[in-house]
Amino acid sequence: MEGGKRTEAGTSSGGGERQDKLREMKSEKPPSEVFDDGDDHEDEEEEDDKEGARIVTAGFDPGPLLSLKEQIEKDKDDDSLRRWKEKLLGCVEGDLNGQMEPEVKFHSIGIISDEFGEINSPLPVAENQSRVLFTLKEGSRYQLKLTFTVLHNIVSGLTYSNTVWKGGLQVDQSKGMLGTFAPQREPYEHILDEETTPSGALARGIYSARLKFEDDDRRCHMELKYSFEIKKSS
Repeated sequence: MEGGKRTEAGTSSGGGERQDKLREMKSEKPPSEVFDDGDDHEDEEEEDDKEGARIVTAGFDPGPLLSLKEQIEKDKDDDSLRRWKEKLLGCVEGDLNGQMEPEVKFHSIGIISDEFGEINSPLPVAENQSRVLFTLKEGSRYQLKLTFTVLHNIVSGLTYSNTVWKGGLQVDQSKGMLGTFAPQREPYEHILDEETTPSGALARGIYSARLKFEDDDRRCHMELKYSFEIKKSS
């Protein structure tokens, strides 16, 4: 896709200060498909993953995880600090079970465009649902919107990559940071950076894409393969 106007968009609650505090808390530890388009770009996907691993892991050791229960009990003798952590983490009773691994559950993917407003599709996508999740006109601006829930532990440095192919050739890739999120009862909503569809006869047609979400421990929380179509502007 063309590099459209990039916006640091998103409605994820918490703000920069809260995200910084969550990252600091996570570092308090001891040192130590829906759609399958075939295998045309399988090798390219593997190369992207290897390159991403080299970038993320160079000189970085995430260290061992601490469960939410351990993080709160670490300061159990300091009532004010313990209450502050409980409020900051947005703890729910079910998450204080000692589970170490955070879980990010994606509930829906949506597209926001001036053409038609907002369209949302539940995740996972049903097998009988149309192969094409959305259709856009050439030269139009749009944004993807995700709704998700974080469970069990803080997820730190949640990032996304969205890779697009047409006719088996990679034509675009965008990457970005969503942030650091604590478990909470209400789902988070996040809007990805704005994109602009390409224009011209060669740009029209059906595209395949892969949207992937990973945290700074290289855990993959979702990998969604989907398709979309670009049509002639009327």
